[in-house]
Amino acid sequence: MSETDEVMSGMGERCDEQPADERSAPERMRERRMAANRAARRVLSHASWRDPLRERLAQLVEAAPEVYDLEEPTDVYGDGIVASLEKRVAALLGTEAAAFFPTGTMAQQVALRCWAARTGDPRVALHALAHPEVHERHAFSQVSGLRPVRVTSEPRLPTAEEIRDFPEPFGTLMLELPLRDAGFVLPSWEELTEVVEAARERDAVVHFDGARLWESTDHFGRSLEEIAGLADSVYVSFYKSLAGFGGAALAGPRTLVEEAKTWRHRYGGMVFQQFPTALSAFVGLERELPRLPEYVRHARVVAAALREGFAEAGLPWARVHPEVPHTHEFQLWLPYEPDVTAEAAVRQAEETSVMLFQDAWDGRGPGMACTEVTVRAAGLEWTADEVRAAARDFASRLPNRG
Repeated sequence: MSETDEVMSGMGERCDEQPADERSAPERMRERRMAANRAARRVLSHASWRDPLRERLAQLVEAAPEVYDLEEPTDVYGDGIVASLEKRVAALLGTEAAAFFPTGTMAQQVALRCWAARTGDPRVALHALAHPEVHERHAFSQVSGLRPVRVTSEPRLPTAEEIRDFPEPFGTLMLELPLRDAGFVLPSWEELTEVVEAARERDAVVHFDGARLWESTDHFGRSLEEIAGLADSVYVSFYKSLAGFGGAALAGPRTLVEEAKTWRHRYGGMVFQQFPTALSAFVGLERELPRLPEYVRHARVVAAALREGFAEAGLPWARVHPEVPHTHEFQLWLPYEPDVTAEAAVRQAEETSVMLFQDAWDGRGPGMACTEVTVRAAGLEWTADEVRAAARDFASRLPNRG
């Protein structure tokens, strides 16, 4: 389940007044999981967006004076703090300009329809697991008149050979970095540059879906400016890696960004005031962005400890994917039905006040469950020994598979 799906599901539960015993099993499990998360003494993958409203507002009030002059006037239709945030993002990514958008879905649709108009080709080449294909209800084709064409469905980014040999023309290549639904995976720097060159050989423009681009610098060994410099345009999110309230930015050439702002207005993205979201983005850039490389490095410690803990527990098969995480997020696969692993995760938190796995479990084939693990600030407090011990305890709550 994606973050968006989970948040929307939670909204539905809060608005639904039917008795709890009439709710579905997944709804009841989610309620237990959220309650266990709130009550737990320790949580490996603490996500700030799950914190109570009072806490989130207090955190913003505490941090805001450190990142922006609060004596400045509030924004009106994208000026003030929003314009300042746009300049900050453009400087970080090394682009001529950037435009703030309320959502990444809107930002990317606008970017790609602008490129389609310039190239004369509405076809967007992308991965079958790319966010627009999996999580946006066919928005490209239904709203923007774009035509997505799938280059590959393999659990990795497309290769240069696949781009060169793709049998259908396309005007834009969209690359999701990292590719979340494949396990937050990234190519090597050499592979990425070769893919971009292959697209250029076909006279296509390159757009990076960089919702989580912020966390990719450690893997590539390159700065944000160098990474973004490979593409013609880049989208970044302010909440996926930076713990902001929401929002996104589209960065690229000034002429493209100015055109995108026109379409932003047409799409309904010209919001009257957005200073709370912009402030939270500034906080994320100031506090979370510098720590992301540390999160990535510790995620590798956590991933190795999980493998070791499950092996010590005698679990017949468990897989961390990627084996060495590319970012501070990765997948864990176990040979059980998802309701079995979900029950074990919640019961561990309820009985020990330690929550090892906070996120939902999805079925990925018969008898196979998958969850996502994210290492943020709270995860840095977990040693490898503690992760191994928690993994052994979790495994003890699973049925014996012999």
